[in-house]
Amino acid sequence: MSDLERNKQVVLDYYTTAFAGNPEKAIADHFGPRYIQHNPDAQNGPEAFIGFVKWLRGKYPDLKLDIKRVIAEGDMVATHSHLDLEPGNPGNPGRALADYFLLEDGKVVEHWDVIQEVPTAAANDNGMF
Repeated sequence: MSDLERNKQVVLDYYTTAFAGNPEKAIADHFGPRYIQHNPDAQNGPEAFIGFVKWLRGKYPDLKLDIKRVIAEGDMVATHSHLDLEPGNPGNPGRALADYFLLEDGKVVEHWDVIQEVPTAAANDNGMF
């Protein structure tokens, strides 16, 4: 497996494990010696990440993360995902996420994200995903 494919698999496992409700395992398996967060609403470090995931899953216990695309270049992996906070609720179609992860030695050490609400109506029929 190439480094790019390995990095993609690390991020996919990390992200899906965390949002499936086990952020502790995601961190134990995939975090490096530091975790730098660039989302201005989030703190650095694994404890902050665990707290965020537990809060989010507590508020939205049925949430579903559907990763649509994964792109890797060097030690950077980007994902494009649909975070459906309330599956089955057409009045809350969720969020489109673009996440960027920096890896060192196959471990996640840094994260950026761009979050957009999925609109209920659009000027075109192309969809967000």
